[in-house]
Amino acid sequence: MALRFKRHDSLRLFLEIAHHPSLSAAAETLNMTKGAISYQIKVLEDELQTQLIHRKPRGFVLTHQGDALVKACQPQFTGLEDRLQDFVQSRDQVLTVGLSSYFAARWLSPRLMNFMAQYPEIRLRLQPMTRLFDLEHQGVDIAIRWGNGKWDDAKVEPFLKMPAWPVGNHTARNLVESKGMEKATRELTLLRDHDDSDAWTDWAETSGLQINQRNDALIVPDPNVRVQAVIDGQGVALMDELVAPEMRDGRLLRLSEFELSKYGYFLVVPLGGQQNKAASRFRDWLQISAVHQEI
Repeated sequence: MALRFKRHDSLRLFLEIAHHPSLSAAAETLNMTKGAISYQIKVLEDELQTQLIHRKPRGFVLTHQGDALVKACQPQFTGLEDRLQDFVQSRDQVLTVGLSSYFAARWLSPRLMNFMAQYPEIRLRLQPMTRLFDLEHQGVDIAIRWGNGKWDDAKVEPFLKMPAWPVGNHTARNLVESKGMEKATRELTLLRDHDDSDAWTDWAETSGLQINQRNDALIVPDPNVRVQAVIDGQGVALMDELVAPEMRDGRLLRLSEFELSKYGYFLVVPLGGQQNKAASRFRDWLQISAVHQEI
């Protein structure tokens, strides 16, 4: 067994040497002396009983046997190293997913055990975020962001189409029914998810209404807080089917048939980020889960 390990080491060293133009260059790269390099080659040649290199004044060339040995061994070592790397990575793959606690609780959480059972080697770290921007500096591998997908600060992939529409409490609904949506917005506060959100503007274009664009519109980044704010009568907001529980019990009411049909949830990856196997598996699992979604 010891002899086999020594032969393995000698072959691996020979493959490294073979990629250099000279024994001196190989010695410098491998942090060995030129004499030690020559000795290792001689040992391997003696064991295989064949000459592997022709020494020249400025470097060396592989013999026919040396070239054949490289071609035979290189794929094996490359494959072995790839498998070892997979083994090491599979032992402790940590994937940080940025998302709102709203989406995590209402959509992801009920399905998460399926992913964990399917990929026990991946340790998920769910990072609640109210502003899903600047992901690279927040240590996020992949994020789930709500909107229309028109962002240039990340790699964007469609994930879960879920149109959004205005919701309010009973007081807001009565106001809309009595005055119409356009006039009602003069008295209703529009709740937005962030300062530069275009959601209400997009909805106005879709509906063809001249809605209120008052300066006192509330910015409520956390969707859970936004839902409660609507219930408490602090304003109206654009929400989606994830508020089905509140709609069923009558705490939230839909205010218009017009909707943002292109809105939903998108998978975003930092521009400088690399999709590792854990992120790719999570992304594929999400896409499959979205096809079979049930609110």
